[in-house]
Amino acid sequence: MVLEAIRFAAQSSTSAATLSILDQLLLPHKTSWIEITGSQSAFSAIRSMQVRGAPAIALVAALSLVVENPLISMETASAATPLNSTRIAEWYCSRLDYLVESRPTAVNLTDAAMKLKHVVTAASDKQATSPEQVTNAYIAAAEIMLKDDLRDNKAIGINGRLWLEERFGIDTSAGASCSVITHCNTGSLATAGYGTALGIIRSMYSAGLLRRVYYTETRPYNQGSRLTGYELLHDGIPATLVMDSMAGALFRIRGKSDNIVAVIVGADRVAANGDTANKIGTYGLAIMARQHDVKFLVAAPRTTIDLETARGEDIVIEERPQQEVLSIKGPRVLGLTENGQEIEDGSGERVSTAALGTTAWNPAFDVTPAGLIDGIVTEVGVAEKSKGAFDLASLFERDVEVSV
Repeated sequence: MVLEAIRFAAQSSTSAATLSILDQLLLPHKTSWIEITGSQSAFSAIRSMQVRGAPAIALVAALSLVVENPLISMETASAATPLNSTRIAEWYCSRLDYLVESRPTAVNLTDAAMKLKHVVTAASDKQATSPEQVTNAYIAAAEIMLKDDLRDNKAIGINGRLWLEERFGIDTSAGASCSVITHCNTGSLATAGYGTALGIIRSMYSAGLLRRVYYTETRPYNQGSRLTGYELLHDGIPATLVMDSMAGALFRIRGKSDNIVAVIVGADRVAANGDTANKIGTYGLAIMARQHDVKFLVAAPRTTIDLETARGEDIVIEERPQQEVLSIKGPRVLGLTENGQEIEDGSGERVSTAALGTTAWNPAFDVTPAGLIDGIVTEVGVAEKSKGAFDLASLFERDVEVSV
């Protein structure tokens, strides 16, 4: 069974469109689906991180306006303000602007909103366009985004694997294999399916190239230990969890014996020069990778590349409540068994992890300079530096070539 974080059913002749998301705050201990009925419930789910991962955030935001059909919500328009194509387009644009504010660092959301606003504006500008035609144009564009994300993730997986095979000459027929490190969660739970960085890892495992993946817990929300671990166990991929602060020791002690060849991470925004904003802790991993002569790869669809943002210093970094650092939530451990922990049913309890009166700083992301990045893996290929600089604009002149 393929893991999924988003369930969307398109409108049919007998039923309205529906959208639900897997509540990722309760994983891996409890599976609970949340119905998204429109932009307000989508905003809340994104802001609270019940859904997270830059591609998934963008998809949930886009699809929330498919289920919140303006032809229904605005049908009470009075005769003085008749419902027309211009008003429908304005409604979509205002709702998209609202949704962008839920997680400002993730460029996929901004990119999706911009493209969808263009779709409805262009549709409404046509002569004799009806409100229904504008709505249908929006729905078609949003549903295509969902299909394209899954296709792009699989292409990223293949491109990243082929790049590593070429760089390291890994010959599976001779029994050779390698290990990698990843951070945060970049798999099916963060996308429409398969994943970006975790998509590369899945592709490596399927091809017999992967010996082991080490994944960080990723404080303070533990997306690594909760979500990446959940996906790796589901797929049966050999994996070992490490604390964030163990990464340096991992490189030094196990780097050679386990043939750790790369750190593979996702991205929330890639600036035009290649500087990359990703989950807090990514920058430190990049520094350690360079110190230990390990390749550092960023895996991201082109929708994550922001050519309008020149460099990392221009990226707005979201700061979240300090309480997320000062406490942790999970189910109570009742005891230890041969198979691990026996836990209490329920949503769990929040436990303080700091002295009373402690203040904390909680940036959600950091920026890794392009100079520390060896390659940016996209659905159309791997961008590498030429004369010390990335040319990311050229990626937008290419098409997806690998067969997925």
